[in-house]
Amino acid sequence: MNTKLPISQHPDNPHYFLFRGQPTILITSAEHYGAVINMDFDYIPYLDALHAKDLNYTRIYTGAYLEKDGDYMPNNTLGPRSGRQIVPWARSSVPGYALGGNKYDLDQWDPAYFARLRDFIFQAGMRDIIVEICLFNGQYIERWPYSPLYHLNNIQGVGTCDYKQVQSLVDQALVARQDDYIRKIIQEVNDFDNVILEVVDEPSVRDTPPADYRPWVEHLLDVISSTESNLPNKHLIAQMQESKKDSLGDFADHPQVTLVVAQYVYISYSQGAMQALDYEYEHNKPIEYNETAYYPIWYKGDKIASSRVEGWEFIVGGGAGFNHLNGLFTILDPAGKTSENEKILTGLQNLKNFMYSFEFGGMHQDVNFIKGGMPAGAYARGSSEPGKQYAFYIHHSDGGEKSTNPEDSTKYIVKPGTCQENLQLDIAAGSYQAEWIDPASGKMVHTEQFTHNGGIRSFTTPVYSIDIALRIESKAKI
Repeated sequence: MNTKLPISQHPDNPHYFLFRGQPTILITSAEHYGAVINMDFDYIPYLDALHAKDLNYTRIYTGAYLEKDGDYMPNNTLGPRSGRQIVPWARSSVPGYALGGNKYDLDQWDPAYFARLRDFIFQAGMRDIIVEICLFNGQYIERWPYSPLYHLNNIQGVGTCDYKQVQSLVDQALVARQDDYIRKIIQEVNDFDNVILEVVDEPSVRDTPPADYRPWVEHLLDVISSTESNLPNKHLIAQMQESKKDSLGDFADHPQVTLVVAQYVYISYSQGAMQALDYEYEHNKPIEYNETAYYPIWYKGDKIASSRVEGWEFIVGGGAGFNHLNGLFTILDPAGKTSENEKILTGLQNLKNFMYSFEFGGMHQDVNFIKGGMPAGAYARGSSEPGKQYAFYIHHSDGGEKSTNPEDSTKYIVKPGTCQENLQLDIAAGSYQAEWIDPASGKMVHTEQFTHNGGIRSFTTPVYSIDIALRIESKAKI
């Protein structure tokens, strides 16, 4: 049994994590959550590819939600080929599962599944990778008939409700099976220190109203908490924000939710990741951006750079975790060995190196850092420990909250050019060293030392094309 304490909120700065005794930020570009449930996916090369770039996070679905082979793109890991699904429930002797093979017997667990689940988490832990276990995803009208919990896919006939009611307490027979499933997963993974438990992704999928899904999520939170209360370890519990701040679907202030999760750059009807940084930071919990647009099919323009800038902005702006959803990891190429993916992973490795060059455990989001000089159309954020260390990042992009097209608000579309700004930044009195960093290469492009009397100071950026980062550290600290 693993006797190490699970990843947790950092005791001195709850906006970040503590893992194996070290302040931690989670940064990755991960496959589409099917690493365990897809028997054709070889997860060892995948985990090795993340580890080689010092990326420390992945996310999995555990079997209540599946996709069909070919959904979204060929070789989507969350859409196993016919009969190649492996989920918590054992197969029966009765043919007729919608995606191939026999129906499921909800009274029997599949030992092979749990052996695979535990080995995946163990192998990730050997590489210092955190596994976020997403227990449920809101059911789409076309995908509810793929779930083992759908009445035609199990021999018990459980799950007769409409797809919109799966995320509710309406179907009590279904809820009972959902509870059993949660308890079993939690019991199996409790001894691992590299696990985060996520309740449900996309609880509404725009169709289940918060009045229906909030009681269901609260019920599941109780099941998780009560199950772990009788077990040695207590894990972080995440819940996605699929509602506006302070509305019925906002779980950021819920006492059982210890990790706030958001997705996409900006969502007009809900909370995108950047909105969560703006609205939920006050709750003193880590905020995680755990799903971007699906690469490469949902990005536009320079797709590599458009992927990079959202991770850099979110993390430099005070986020605790970032997961770029990467379709280049497939069953045919689980390590994602392409030149394109090399650039994506390197951009995130550079981000991790940038943040870990600070003593970031002492830093917080700094919304007053930037006082002027921001050009129209640019995005920028910063974090600081005033008088000691400052992190700043700027990029030039369309999309996000400035987009008039709702489809483009969920991502950025970078605008390459010849850029140079005269920025006005609020810096405490002291002597400092400043370094300008190219996010794509990770290289320092300019450095200077200065002494400042406090207040606003002008910084002229080097000429750059899309984005640039600034590290300022007190010379006394250095």
